[in-house]
Amino acid sequence: MRWTVHTEREIHDTPWVRLRALDVEQPDGTRTDYHVVRLRDVAVTAAVDEGADGGRRVLMMWRHRFVTDTWAWELPMGLVEDGEEPARAAARELEEETGWRPGTLRELVYAEPAAGITDARHFVFRTDDAARAGDPTERNESDRLEWIPLSRIGGMIARREIVSSATLVGVMALLLDVGPAAG
Repeated sequence: MRWTVHTEREIHDTPWVRLRALDVEQPDGTRTDYHVVRLRDVAVTAAVDEGADGGRRVLMMWRHRFVTDTWAWELPMGLVEDGEEPARAAARELEEETGWRPGTLRELVYAEPAAGITDARHFVFRTDDAARAGDPTERNESDRLEWIPLSRIGGMIARREIVSSATLVGVMALLLDVGPAAG
């Protein structure tokens, strides 16, 4: 059931989005044009700590997304720059957007959010030893940060207070306690 790509042609190209037309051959031998959106990789960080009550919490940002004109909670995230390792990008974005610097990072989960139409890859990392480094330097991301108890995450998802796919994958992985270093 493997599809074969014969050629790829540029339709639109920006630093953010690349739209391509692919000449593909489907498993039954039919050839057709197929449009693909090529995106940069995204690095995400779930900074976790223990609250005063001993329950685990995750650092989140209250954000407005103008494309959908919605407000929701998100994990700190951003694009992986050319030549940058995803873990380095995750650490950089956490500090730029929140002012918190991770001590150690471990991969929590990897996702391809819409593999049928885009090559986007989301690398979600976890840190349990982030330290306050100062004020956020990225002023256009969020004006509200909060340590959210993990016990509240399920209700927030149900109320559509968390809708970003990268954030959903990350917080669900935290709730399941999955990842390469989890036992």
